[in-house]
Amino acid sequence: MSTTPSSEALIEKRAALLAAEPGLRARDIAARLGISEAELVALGSDKSAVTQLRPEWVDIIDAVSGLGRVMALTRNESAVHERKGIYGKLEGGAHVGLIVGEDIDLRIFFTQWKFGFAVVDTLDDGEKRRSLQFFDGQGGAVHKIFQTPQTDVAAFDALIARFATEATPLSILPAPKKREARDDSEIDVPGFRAAWDAMKDTHDFHGLLLKYKVQRLQGLRLAGETRSYRVSTNALRATLETARERNLPIMVFVGNPGIVQIHTGTVQNLKPMGPWFNVLDEAFNLHLREDHIDSAWVVLKPTEDGVVTSVELFDKEGGLIATLFGKRKPGEPEDVNWREVVSGLSEKEAA
Repeated sequence: MSTTPSSEALIEKRAALLAAEPGLRARDIAARLGISEAELVALGSDKSAVTQLRPEWVDIIDAVSGLGRVMALTRNESAVHERKGIYGKLEGGAHVGLIVGEDIDLRIFFTQWKFGFAVVDTLDDGEKRRSLQFFDGQGGAVHKIFQTPQTDVAAFDALIARFATEATPLSILPAPKKREARDDSEIDVPGFRAAWDAMKDTHDFHGLLLKYKVQRLQGLRLAGETRSYRVSTNALRATLETARERNLPIMVFVGNPGIVQIHTGTVQNLKPMGPWFNVLDEAFNLHLREDHIDSAWVVLKPTEDGVVTSVELFDKEGGLIATLFGKRKPGEPEDVNWREVVSGLSEKEAA
């Protein structure tokens, strides 16, 4: 159990923070208070009714398909990915789940999910906004699902009632120790490169890193320039702007240890705001801290359908912020227009 000030003291401090900075995000409020975001949500407020949920994550997510159109939100330290749509059928099992749809596209790692809440906020106009919020063992946000004007409110309330449980204190776990990278000299680089060239599917890449005990960024650095090469940290903005100009559908992946969320489609309304670069479209929003991008890479993975090219963005600690691909389905070769966009990144850097 984490040692924190009393709930009353935390509520008072939160009120003072919000009075001084009305737009402060929940993640930042929790950090200022010295608690996890899960603990912040559990506090509730006079404007928020909070219900703790039983840890039946598979059944809960499976039931979300009955809510109609909602907004799915996934984030990490540097990026927030918001996608509106209807959740499709949940596939997979208790450890890994898949939702594959035109709107909502998720890869879910349920073993990382620890706490869940339903939150009903009363807005200034008196309207209610419902959400489901899920957190990992450290109390960090994994995934959130928000009501939209097209959501079936009765179904949402029924889901909350179905999975509600009595509120219990949260046992917040310490952050796991970060795995240290092996020294380059310990890596079988020729074997790693040969195995890379033998890949048949992009999903083989994770197993490749595990087999050779290589961290992702380290792997890109050791792969050789025919397999991956570094480009400007302006790659996100350059890629999105070119995709918009050409009306080219792309795929944008943002994830954390508990989930990966994917947008597939075009991007239109691009807007930088301070350190954030934003996509502000009706069905898709992306908010990404450009100042957190320490390196950007173009990565080429062989598959049975030909080479698949991605743009990968990393923070200064080697954490993956986001990945961009061209729109593609298994069994189809990569769009040559996407390859032209990616080729332009190195040309812009050289210029």
